[in-house]
Amino acid sequence: MARIVCLGEIMLRLSVETGIRLNHTQQLEAYYGGGEANVAVSLANYGHQVQFASKIAENGLGQAAERHLRSCGVATDYLLKAQGRMGVYYVEQGNAQRATSVIYDRQYSTFSLMSELEWKLQDLFSDVEIFHISGITPALSEYWKELTIELIKTAKKTGCKVSFDCNYRQSLWSQGEAGAFLNKVLPLVDYCSAGKMDAIYLLGVPETEEDIVYYYQKMQELFPNITAFYSTKRSVHSTCVHELQGTLWLNGKCYTSKNHLIDPIVDRIGGGDAFTGGILHGLINDYLPIETIEFATGASVLKHSVKGDCNQFTEEEVVSFIQSSTATIKR
Repeated sequence: MARIVCLGEIMLRLSVETGIRLNHTQQLEAYYGGGEANVAVSLANYGHQVQFASKIAENGLGQAAERHLRSCGVATDYLLKAQGRMGVYYVEQGNAQRATSVIYDRQYSTFSLMSELEWKLQDLFSDVEIFHISGITPALSEYWKELTIELIKTAKKTGCKVSFDCNYRQSLWSQGEAGAFLNKVLPLVDYCSAGKMDAIYLLGVPETEEDIVYYYQKMQELFPNITAFYSTKRSVHSTCVHELQGTLWLNGKCYTSKNHLIDPIVDRIGGGDAFTGGILHGLINDYLPIETIEFATGASVLKHSVKGDCNQFTEEEVVSFIQSSTATIKR
């Protein structure tokens, strides 16, 4: 199995029970997660040696976040600690036609305030096959824009493949800011999670009536260094009922998974991270392209069935799910 480093901010998530408004609740459920941390957990579930690099508060919340990662099989040798605060976000689960809403409280967290890289980068990337990071991290500050580029350049120098999830968050930066940064970073990337909306609104690809293949082709023309693009197509019938299908652009060809009806959804958050983790697992293990996209989409679908941010399923469980046609009891 591969040696992988994921780097980003891990946060405390506080959620209300479905059917209760945040402004009426008297209790909150606590989880820990974040885009890169969730990918790390997925890959650890599949047997890879995964390190998560971040900076957390040196208090009980930071200890709980570290315990969460370790309990999921993720190594924390590069988890820095300092006095300060954890980033927090609050989730009010939607239901029926009411959408899920999120409130972020992440300003001035120990991670977002970093102004220099505090890891020994040669040690961090030693014998590492894949470095994974997302667009959330450079969106946190001007410092993190520069630090992200420095991290990726160092990883490339050590022979490491770079995985980048565009993961645009409008609450953190504008489309113009994100697009300008992507044009700097994507020439350094090997694998990229990006879809139609990213192509149109962040990378300036003209919108047409063409299907996803057109947008992958245009992104490949812009960034010929990227060997794999991938994304999901989601049809929303209600907050609790979605259809999900994955697509993978690899070696100039597009591969599409079967369409999954998810009914009901327990928790959508982290579904995209589970998908990315599945794609990377397939690429690492030299799965056939169609096997990779079916595995990644199946992993994402399964994530929708459990509470919390991270995927809780092993490789064997994901394979069993995509090979089965029913949800009968397993005895």
